[in-house]
Amino acid sequence: MSSAAPGHLGAVIELGGTHVTAALADPGTATVARTVRRPLDTRGRAEHILGAVVRCATDLAAPEGLVWGVAVPGPFDHDKGIARFEGVGKFDDLYGIDVRAVLLDGVWPRPAHAVFLNDAHAFLLGEWRAGAAHGHERCAGITLGTGVGSAFLVDGDLRREGPGIPPQGRIDLVHVGGRPLEDSVSRRALLARYGDLAADVSDIAERARAGERRARDVLDGAFTMLGAVLAPRLRDFGATVLVVGGAMAASWDLLRPALRAGLGDTPVTLRAAGLGEHAALVGAAAYAAAES
Repeated sequence: MSSAAPGHLGAVIELGGTHVTAALADPGTATVARTVRRPLDTRGRAEHILGAVVRCATDLAAPEGLVWGVAVPGPFDHDKGIARFEGVGKFDDLYGIDVRAVLLDGVWPRPAHAVFLNDAHAFLLGEWRAGAAHGHERCAGITLGTGVGSAFLVDGDLRREGPGIPPQGRIDLVHVGGRPLEDSVSRRALLARYGDLAADVSDIAERARAGERRARDVLDGAFTMLGAVLAPRLRDFGATVLVVGGAMAASWDLLRPALRAGLGDTPVTLRAAGLGEHAALVGAAAYAAAES
């Protein structure tokens, strides 16, 4: 991936599980100049979801004629800009829609083009630019939230196949005990295992910190298992650092020991994300700059 010169602001969009963010980001300095955020009902109708995205991007008032970088979770045809969400509990009503055409027709001032990449890929690109993966030639990243995202990077280039890399570069496609990984490690999986007394994973984490054994066992079990799943893949890939982001990374004090235990003696440095919510924005801007 080519380097972007400092002072080059790129327009980006990030679709999240609860909101959409539009921003002007400088991939050369790994800074974000301006952001606009809107709530998003990912289970809503397509016109409501896309309407919110277009309004958010238009409110940014980016200069005309930019190549926009769009970070979006899978399943999605990132090359064609077409949604492929089906049976994943979010964005399902977007299935088959040409999201690129919607953005190019609806956002004002008009973009010149829009390029799409997986949100976990955008996250790791940002962290490689100026965050926790900076200075590492071979790095891996995972995002932990409503699901599990993953990315593998060699000297700034995204890799979707090769030794240690799961199918399509997606660790969520891996099965553990005959079941998808996200049946064990995801927001819904952790809440289901703990029971109905917690509103969110952060509540389980608070109870674990307070000494509740059941809460600690739920978190330790999930993240130790995740580390064991990642360990042989990281060794085969040759990663020297694993960067962890997403909402669950806020519980790093609980997550790290369990994940490290699962990784065992795998020779990889384990780090929490350094750029926070800016990582995917910076990464999407870097990707768009390289595609311009």
